[in-house]
Amino acid sequence: MRRPGPIPAEEAARPEPARRPARGRSADASASRVSAAEPTAESADDAAVDELFGGPDLLPAPRPLGSPARPAPSATATAPTRPRVDTPAGRPAVDGRPGGIGPAADDDDDSAADGIGVRDVWAAARARRRALRAEVRRFTVRQRRRRLLWGVSLAALLLLVLGTIGAAYSPLFAVDKVSVVGTSSLDAATVETALAGQLGTPLPLVDSSAVKAVLVAFPLVESYTLEARPPHELVVRIVERTPIGSIQSSAGYTLVDAAGVALSTTPEPPPGHPVIDAAGGVGSDAFDAVGTVFRSLPADIRAQVTDMTATTANDVTLTLGGTGTEVVWGNADDSAYKAVVLAKAMTARPPDGVSSYDVSSPNAVVMR
Repeated sequence: MRRPGPIPAEEAARPEPARRPARGRSADASASRVSAAEPTAESADDAAVDELFGGPDLLPAPRPLGSPARPAPSATATAPTRPRVDTPAGRPAVDGRPGGIGPAADDDDDSAADGIGVRDVWAAARARRRALRAEVRRFTVRQRRRRLLWGVSLAALLLLVLGTIGAAYSPLFAVDKVSVVGTSSLDAATVETALAGQLGTPLPLVDSSAVKAVLVAFPLVESYTLEARPPHELVVRIVERTPIGSIQSSAGYTLVDAAGVALSTTPEPPPGHPVIDAAGGVGSDAFDAVGTVFRSLPADIRAQVTDMTATTANDVTLTLGGTGTEVVWGNADDSAYKAVVLAKAMTARPPDGVSSYDVSSPNAVVMR
């Protein structure tokens, strides 16, 4: 039986090619390796010996208990001879290995055997993503519809608000006409002419301060309100002051209302208005009482009053024109009730047959 001899110096100096994984070896690579190194008669004998007794690549047999330890092999121990494999002509070596047995050939064979490529993997990934997106869309369809509805509603509301504001402040809603209503003693056309400065102004931009400055020049205006009537009309509603009588002064007769505001002055007493004689003049308690009594009278009795006098707030006296009948009123308390009692008394006994009516105590009317 022959044992392997030492490796020649030429083969020991040659670098041994790196071993590749056994899985990647193909049938073509194995065939080329076998054809590259033809076995000899001596190698066949060696193979038979190695098969019976174990070759140098196998692990040593376990030693029996109590036997001395086997010395470790030295670094100069001879290694089994591996057959030399030459690279076939025309095929480059891959990673330092002979051509034809590199991992590239094995990968191609595996890929070809499995039938799966990079494009197939990408296509599968894209199909999976499309399926996931389809499932997400299917389960969120109601949420997306709700969001779309809210978005459309908010956009429509915003568009409506912006359009309304833009149209209101544009010349489309400018003032083309000023109408004055609620006047009786005051000339409405005169007031409209004075307010002509608001023409051409958009209705939301009408200056109320400018309107007030114009109406202050008319003493008969007690209060007013502005009303916009789109698209082009501005309505001014005026409440006139109610004159209660005239007060005699050095300048003539001044017509005043219950607040003492002078409305007009004429040299003669204005017709249809009584003459007031109140101690203390305008602003006194006697004048305030006279004003309260006059405004509580019915319209038919008010038209008959020609004079009103009061020295204090408790002795208001009225004079009915034509007959000169006096009405003793007293103070201004319960003026509305006293007016009702006076109307009934005048109906029962007309003024032409009575010299005076005393309603200072409305529950006990005295007629003379």
